[in-house]
Amino acid sequence: MKSYKKNALTLSNIQRMNVIGFNWDPHEHAWNEIFDQPCAYKEHNGHCNVSRNDAQNKALGRWVNAQRVSYKKSSLRSDHIQQLN
Repeated sequence: MKSYKKNALTLSNIQRMNVIGFNWDPHEHAWNEIFDQPCAYKEHNGHCNVSRNDAQNKALGRWVNAQRVSYKKSSLRSDHIQQLN
């Protein structure tokens, strides 16, 4: 990954990594994986107001709260804001 960030990987190596489904941005991948959870929560409950104190959804509640905090601090990426809206 460090070689990729330094643009030191050859095009051939990049293509080989892409063919096997290499994840170039694990943070973005993780965000998108978790994003599916509030969508399912909303479908089931009719809203996305997951409390961070919700015993059945503690991890989701913490994630939702973290997104709210990031939004208030203007540190939430614009594409993530669009997805959440």
